[in-house]
Amino acid sequence: MSHEGSARNSPAGVLGDSPSPAPAKPIQIKMVLLGESAVGKSSLVLRFVNDEFQDNKEPTIGAAFLTQKVRLDDAMLKLEIWDTAGQERFHSLAPMYYRNAQAAVVVYDITRASSLDKAKAWVKELQRQANTNIVIALVGNKLDLVAEEGVEPAAAAAAADEASGGEAEAETVAEAPEGRARQVQAEVARAYAEEQGLLFLETSAKTGQGVVETFTEVAKKLDLAQITGARAARPGQLNSGAVNVGVLGEGGFGAPVDGARTDGCAC
Repeated sequence: MSHEGSARNSPAGVLGDSPSPAPAKPIQIKMVLLGESAVGKSSLVLRFVNDEFQDNKEPTIGAAFLTQKVRLDDAMLKLEIWDTAGQERFHSLAPMYYRNAQAAVVVYDITRASSLDKAKAWVKELQRQANTNIVIALVGNKLDLVAEEGVEPAAAAAAADEASGGEAEAETVAEAPEGRARQVQAEVARAYAEEQGLLFLETSAKTGQGVVETFTEVAKKLDLAQITGARAARPGQLNSGAVNVGVLGEGGFGAPVDGARTDGCAC
């Protein structure tokens, strides 16, 4: 079951006494999030849908279903997002969620090189078994754990040690969070994404950096003419960098489901 969240950008109001025209029916887009456990998939989609971040979020069981509306020029899209569990024991359920999906966001943790390897495996599986026209984005999450590009925690610890005259060295090393240095360089992941024909972005679900851009860039790459069969769609409309995109904030965060189908899903 899903519930509707509050709108972030609600209309200013109706001018005059005349009724406003009925809005066009949104185009339903099935989107799936894939990636290793604890890379931040649920946090990304929760930030996108409800503009929230929860510390110590519980792992997803099976999958969670969320919706969000996005406007592309004169087209309204309803993103129906399946946030899948990353644990290996749920891997066999994944085809249920990416089957007939028009878009996929494959997430890895920039501080864990092994998570990029898992992301590559998901990309390969999607390319082999999912929709031939699926739009795939490769997303490196947890930018907030690397405060400045090129400045690793070890360098920060050395600077702190120098400033303290060497007295804090043992304490600094003992308290340094393990695995928080950047292990996946952006240029390496970007090169892989370009080779595979994927979108590439880096994000922080905690700060919100790059989150809206991720989902809107995916939306801009969708071939709506192919999805809807509309013959009158303007060629190239959805692949133009000048497409006007708006997130309407009319989504909701759904309770986890384990292999169940949610009403309204374009499965």
